[in-house]
Amino acid sequence: MGVKGFVEGGIASIVAGCSTHPLDLIKVRMQLQGEKGSRVPNPQQIQTLRPAFAFSSSSAATMAAPAGTALHVPTPKPPPRVGPISVGVRIFQTEGVAALFSGVSATVLRQTLYSTTRMGLYDVLKQKWTDPDSGNMPLTRKISAGLIAGGIGAAVGNPADVAMVRMQADGRLPANQRRNYKGVGDAISRMAKQEGVASLWRGSGLTANRAMIVTASQLASYDQFKETILEKGLMKDGLGTHVTASFAAGFVAAVASNPVDVIKTRVMNMKVEAGEVPPYNGAVDCALKTVRSEGLMALYKGFVPTISRQGPFTVVLFVTLEQVRKILKEF
Repeated sequence: MGVKGFVEGGIASIVAGCSTHPLDLIKVRMQLQGEKGSRVPNPQQIQTLRPAFAFSSSSAATMAAPAGTALHVPTPKPPPRVGPISVGVRIFQTEGVAALFSGVSATVLRQTLYSTTRMGLYDVLKQKWTDPDSGNMPLTRKISAGLIAGGIGAAVGNPADVAMVRMQADGRLPANQRRNYKGVGDAISRMAKQEGVASLWRGSGLTANRAMIVTASQLASYDQFKETILEKGLMKDGLGTHVTASFAAGFVAAVASNPVDVIKTRVMNMKVEAGEVPPYNGAVDCALKTVRSEGLMALYKGFVPTISRQGPFTVVLFVTLEQVRKILKEF
């Protein structure tokens, strides 16, 4: 019975992950908007340029400035941030339709490792912790089961998660800086060789935190919403109930997980060159630098594509799961 839960959850997760992959890619690109490390000059360097190196024919004040005087040139404005539709259209126009599925091989591996583990473990814990008399499981136990299953699943699937983020983000880099991974196998092997095996678990703490939040909010809330709908007689147990409970669960998961997801994406995507200081010293450092330079709402970057993905992903996940359960019921 326990093994069946892993198989059912794995099949549903792979179908859901592949079908919503373009939305996930757009979300990752949006979460990296405004990140420091672009080719924008350092404001302090600009402000201390000598007139000879900051000459402008349109500025009489610059021409008259005495040698050795520091110039105060306005800080360049960051490029405007664009929405999910614009990001998707730009990817399609500049990189082609295939780019919308960049990293899909990593998605398949990630869902096979991470989601199969979390869905299966949640199902096992659900069976153990469900009240045999009422047939229901208290919400606190559902949340606890989600936290445990999500944390273990994240540890198993982190290498595929890192590879997926990098492959999705690669197209936004200048051509000479792209990693150009051939596939998830190539990404994982090159990371291990060039950056060490430990790089495969970069951001693993964040991945675990996000996975625990997503699993607890997504699976627990789906079960809770479904039970409430059925108990109150609002709908019968069928497709309508599954879709309604799924959308509600997807919204809860998106709101709860987006801040951790933004930081996870940035930590996993950062380039660490030999002999150079890494952009971030960890999750807390990344969060602080992000909020200081871009504001608190930067933690909700990519929320529109996140909710746009979480909704369909959760619906496809649970609708597929319910159908797979019916098919495998006799096994």
